[in-house]
Amino acid sequence: MPNISEINNLLPWLLRRENVAHYKDGVVWIGDRRKYPFAREFVRCEDVEEVARAIEEMVTQGGGPWVAASLGMVMAARQVAGKHPDEVRTALAAARTRLVNTRPTNTALARRLDDLMQVALQALAQEESVEQAILNWLETLRDRGYEDYAIRAGYGASLMQDGDGILTMCFAETAFILSLAFAQQQGKRLHVFTPETRPYLQGARLTAPSIHELGIPVTVITDNMPAYVMSQGKIQKYFTAADLITLDGHVVNKIGTFQNAITAHYHGIPYFAFMWGVDSESPNRAAIVIEERDAHEVKRCRGLPTTLDDIPAYYPAFDITPPHLVAGVITRKGVLSPYDLANQFA
Repeated sequence: MPNISEINNLLPWLLRRENVAHYKDGVVWIGDRRKYPFAREFVRCEDVEEVARAIEEMVTQGGGPWVAASLGMVMAARQVAGKHPDEVRTALAAARTRLVNTRPTNTALARRLDDLMQVALQALAQEESVEQAILNWLETLRDRGYEDYAIRAGYGASLMQDGDGILTMCFAETAFILSLAFAQQQGKRLHVFTPETRPYLQGARLTAPSIHELGIPVTVITDNMPAYVMSQGKIQKYFTAADLITLDGHVVNKIGTFQNAITAHYHGIPYFAFMWGVDSESPNRAAIVIEERDAHEVKRCRGLPTTLDDIPAYYPAFDITPPHLVAGVITRKGVLSPYDLANQFA
């Protein structure tokens, strides 16, 4: 397996570790995915509220929010350093609550901040630097995360055959992009089709440029084209990330994932989802909370109105794909049946 530096260098600019988010001199810098690929810029955040707003306003998404939020907690610890322990605990708890509320569906952020709070409280009890303790913990966790990306990417690449057309949805993030890089190293010729992903166009702005940067052929299609493209025989596999996969095998991902899974199932195309980890507090579909974003966003595209302001709109940000439509879940333990997750991880 390649080392952390080698993994980072295989990735496109947007997914390189330092460009997702980083911390310097008490300030959090978050790679601004709203402006990519037309600009490579960072948003500067000087307090927790600015980090929270950056997450809510889609400065970062996918795997980025938990990193940005964790760095926000590092910054919060710095800002209360030297104060009474009760005041530190109260401030950190408030910061955690604000940051967790930015992403109610993707529970990775909440679980990571739960672990972070334990690290912070232990450092506080031992009269150590809470800021440094959290930062050390986070860097170790990110190292392990990139090793985990490589493991899952290896399994993903093994599912890709020479000549495959691959459909994805939204921005499937590091494990998927790395699996493409691994498959390319193995000499496999691939062609990726990515729906544009309204209303934020993550597929067109993030996924396609990232794959293009790797030198892999990629074609942008609109969100209502996958069924037709599949019917033409251009798609052999469907891969996505997942914001959450429950222990009973339901896949929660960007809105549009479910309809593509139905279409793939109809055409006999297997659907594979990359699993970030396990949330024991999300055992089944009933535990899922679907974030509903401001419907006003649906009536805009890149800031331009697409309909009249007084016409209602609706924006559930995620949908739920049931396990019978999922051929396999790509985990650090291998490619598993969605019906076997509870046995493996509970």
